[in-house]
Amino acid sequence: MNISDNLHKIKETLPETVKLVAVSKFHPVEAIQKLYDNGQRVFGESRMQEVDLKHSQLPQDIEWHFIGHLQTNKVKAIVPYVHTIHSVDSWKLLQEIDKQVTSVNKRICCLLEIHIAEEDSKYGLSFDTCRQMLDEGLWKQLKYAYIGGVMGMATFTDNVDLIRTEFRSLKLFYDELKTDYFHDFDSFSEISMGMSDDYEIAVEEGATIVRVGSSIFGQREY
Repeated sequence: MNISDNLHKIKETLPETVKLVAVSKFHPVEAIQKLYDNGQRVFGESRMQEVDLKHSQLPQDIEWHFIGHLQTNKVKAIVPYVHTIHSVDSWKLLQEIDKQVTSVNKRICCLLEIHIAEEDSKYGLSFDTCRQMLDEGLWKQLKYAYIGGVMGMATFTDNVDLIRTEFRSLKLFYDELKTDYFHDFDSFSEISMGMSDDYEIAVEEGATIVRVGSSIFGQREY
């Protein structure tokens, strides 16, 4: 398998307006370096220890995205490295990110993870919980962690109509939030949805970021 060819094939299918996050979790630094040498600059990791190790061994202009479930006690360790956190599923976590980023003096894009799948095992805010959090307005006081958009994962299924419906629901919710809360915030601009099996549907439904791993790297090396 030639991961460079895989990368180029996927990039050819994406509009210029869609950012590709190459999901490199569980893959070696050599594979990431190879894609870097082929022009890829955005990579996604889901474990604090892994991004910590890889960051030190790879070019410093890589844009690291944290895509896994994030516990508040792990925030401090990842904020020096990450550009975007895709998995913000509580006000408590958003607050902690803002607090910890203060010490590194930069801004971090935070995407609100919204639960759109039928599977209960997936994380994320419900539509109503998200509205309640934003209604309280405390997010406007954040200095370093800014809400840059939404993220969602569709149900793991072969039912294309269900996947499409779930992605569409996230796009409609993003539009609602943009109108009701973020009308004056240009930074609220991202819809992160779609992975190896369903990213093409996600793009059709309005994704601005897709997270693709196995279609580039092959199966993970645990």
